[in-house]
Amino acid sequence: MKSKIRLYYKLFLIIILFVNGLIIAAGIFPALSFLYSAGHAKTKRDALKTLWLQWFSVIVNLHITKDGELPEQGAILISNHISWLDIIVIGQYLPAYFVAKSDISNWPVIGYLARQGGTIFIRRGDKQHIKTTAEKMVWLLKQNSNIIAFPEGTTTRGDEVLHFHSSLFQPALLTKSAIQPVALQYQGTAKEHAPFVGDDDFVPHLIKMLTLDKIEVRLSFLPVITSSGKDRHTVSLETRERIWEKISEGVPADNSDQQRLKSSQG
Repeated sequence: MKSKIRLYYKLFLIIILFVNGLIIAAGIFPALSFLYSAGHAKTKRDALKTLWLQWFSVIVNLHITKDGELPEQGAILISNHISWLDIIVIGQYLPAYFVAKSDISNWPVIGYLARQGGTIFIRRGDKQHIKTTAEKMVWLLKQNSNIIAFPEGTTTRGDEVLHFHSSLFQPALLTKSAIQPVALQYQGTAKEHAPFVGDDDFVPHLIKMLTLDKIEVRLSFLPVITSSGKDRHTVSLETRERIWEKISEGVPADNSDQQRLKSSQG
């Protein structure tokens, strides 16, 4: 009975959070653009977006163990991808623009909030759209904005790091921006339940997350990649390897793990 009451209470808070998000996106953001200069308006929007994600983190009871140093402004952060929760985990620590699949833009409520929050949507396989996306990323990096990208292009269960789409690294090379690998590892009960894979739907998965007492996750900001004199494929492989090394710490690598990494580098 207590668990049901706790779930209903969390659901109520989530509804309030999304209502607040809609008010912020539809009302406050336009007002800020009208009342302040572009730079001041962006600073205030970034603060509101970060605060909203922090509220989300509290409601779902995220317990984050963070290590490593946050990047300076104007960096691209590259992370492995396990769940929609990844956005909450990373985004609450620094203002940033996320790169996401275009499918998310059509999600009810979430899609609208993501669009208003400045999420960069990308259509895989559409070369013209990918080019347009890259140009937008270059512009943002030149404006000293942070970008968070998941170059696997899909989610995993957290026990592997898939091949990276190297095109997402080109804007950082063109602008000579910092490239920082980020490793995500869900732990405890969340290790099994947090992955958002396959045909999972958002609402049922959200409810499942709310039933957990806590969601433990380790967030590691790894050393910045030196990109000078390297092409996007080299940087992509190096970034992926560093993330893989981090998430596989303390876990004996079997032959399939070693072969998977070698094949991606070949």
